[in-house]
Amino acid sequence: MIHPREIIIAPMLTEKSLLEKEKNNRYMFKVSINANKIEIKKAIEKVFAVKVVKINTIRMNGKPKRMGKYEGRRPDWKKAIVTIQADQTIPDFEV
Repeated sequence: MIHPREIIIAPMLTEKSLLEKEKNNRYMFKVSINANKIEIKKAIEKVFAVKVVKINTIRMNGKPKRMGKYEGRRPDWKKAIVTIQADQTIPDFEV
């Protein structure tokens, strides 16, 4: 079994994610690219002690980057949008 902290890489604190948190009680996380929705749900519930209602995942492709004549790519990553129960919050997101 994968440790929950290996699945949840980082919370995403952007303007869009903070608006979603206030309006719809949805939180965004950067998660492991190999994690599925069931693993993400269990990890969120265990780490933050909240009840997850719904999870949407998006696989983001890495952008191509150049520095002079050298070309490369940023790594691919996965974003999870987690909806929790209306009466609960995750205190790490409170600014």
